[in-house]
Amino acid sequence: MAGILMPVASLPSEDGAGSLGREAYSLIDFLSDTGFRIWQVLPMNPLGYGNSPYQAYSSYAGDELYIDLDLLEEDGLLTGEREKLPCTGRIDYQKAREYKLPYLKEVFKAFREQEKEKTEFDAFCREEWVRPYAVFITLKKNNGMRCWNEWPAEQRDWILDQKYDLSSLEEEICFEMFLQYLFRKQWLALKAYANSREILIMGDMPFYVGIDSLDVWKDRESFLLDDDGRTVFIAGVPPDYFSVTGQRWGNPIYNWERIEKTGFRFWIDRLRYSASLYDIIRIDHFRAFDTYWKIPATCETAVEGEWIEAPGYTLFDRLLEEMPDIWIVAEDLGDLRPEVLQLRDAYDLPGMDIAEFTLLDPKIRKNQVIYTGTHDNQTVVGWYKNLDPDEREKVDRRLKREGTREKSVSYRMLHYVLNSAADYAIIPMMDLLELDDSARLNTPGTVGSPNWEWQMKDLDALELHRAGIKRLIRYAKR
Repeated sequence: MAGILMPVASLPSEDGAGSLGREAYSLIDFLSDTGFRIWQVLPMNPLGYGNSPYQAYSSYAGDELYIDLDLLEEDGLLTGEREKLPCTGRIDYQKAREYKLPYLKEVFKAFREQEKEKTEFDAFCREEWVRPYAVFITLKKNNGMRCWNEWPAEQRDWILDQKYDLSSLEEEICFEMFLQYLFRKQWLALKAYANSREILIMGDMPFYVGIDSLDVWKDRESFLLDDDGRTVFIAGVPPDYFSVTGQRWGNPIYNWERIEKTGFRFWIDRLRYSASLYDIIRIDHFRAFDTYWKIPATCETAVEGEWIEAPGYTLFDRLLEEMPDIWIVAEDLGDLRPEVLQLRDAYDLPGMDIAEFTLLDPKIRKNQVIYTGTHDNQTVVGWYKNLDPDEREKVDRRLKREGTREKSVSYRMLHYVLNSAADYAIIPMMDLLELDDSARLNTPGTVGSPNWEWQMKDLDALELHRAGIKRLIRYAKR
């Protein structure tokens, strides 16, 4: 199968950021018509620090940024003319949120005045995570968006004792639940359409959750925190290809002893919910199910730390006992000890290969997803330009041996991954469009702009590539 990697936020939009509306449906049509069978998205949970989808406020909630206003107009919940935001090719997250919020409040008011969908909405609100998230994000907004461990004690501990009086905040809490209702309704409709056109959706699950999240606020005993709810140890990776000081992510480390005693409920519930939203789940940083890098929170870099073993086999035994049909892809990149690959293979999980890294020394397996690059890599054009002349010549010779005859290096690499032995080949949208590093999504080890800001200006550019990519997919028999 062939697939495309494209964040929802990067879709064209006149609402500031890509959404679950017309452009998303048009993308699905393009994918289906050209022979793609997978659309891989990035996490769509509420964006946290640095607008990173990997530092979300919840593993369950969706970001209201993705709610499409045009669809709400079609539902009769939004009326009148509205001024659009021109799509510049870069996402201004704050501007997009400020633009969309008044319209979402208008929709909320209209919804409450109508009778339809009330039963469905009430049932949604009774789901275990919905009201706790709405309370969490409401309290967070009323505390200047500070992390929950900096709130007044009675608010910080509401999730534990329910003592803080929320009556003055009920309208805001209901609004937040309504936003989650809209997000899931629009997302599941889009997914159903994708499946009807034989497109599978691959979601992306970060291994860790952020300290500033409902996950940690609600389940503190599952993390290594002090009595004030602050991290004692944090996650990251030691020095590597990306950084000489390692990557200090700052996420809290799991209390695996406690999680195991609960039958791994934290992980199984999280994966079960993700499986209701996606057909395939790619788990980022899979290696941490085997060993994880444990950094003292007092350290300013990731240089200091130690590798600790995790109960990966016990977890996956329990998970597959409860969810035997779950479809997981293991992100197994980087310098790994053999035990990580043994864990992956024990459960027959597809791993990953990045052609930019392995082209000159390929070790492609059948049960694998091959990419030209991921959201963390340079585009093919940017990568190729940065090679020294000798390396570039080696790349050219290697691609020529593979029988590639395409003019651009992007399409020669597309040819290479599509014709590889891997069962699945995923192409980032930026490489399909032959873009340079101005379209790079993220640079690991850096925070904030320009990460996560690239956006397509329109879908017209896809038409220029329709025939070429359709030919490549058909030739590769994907």
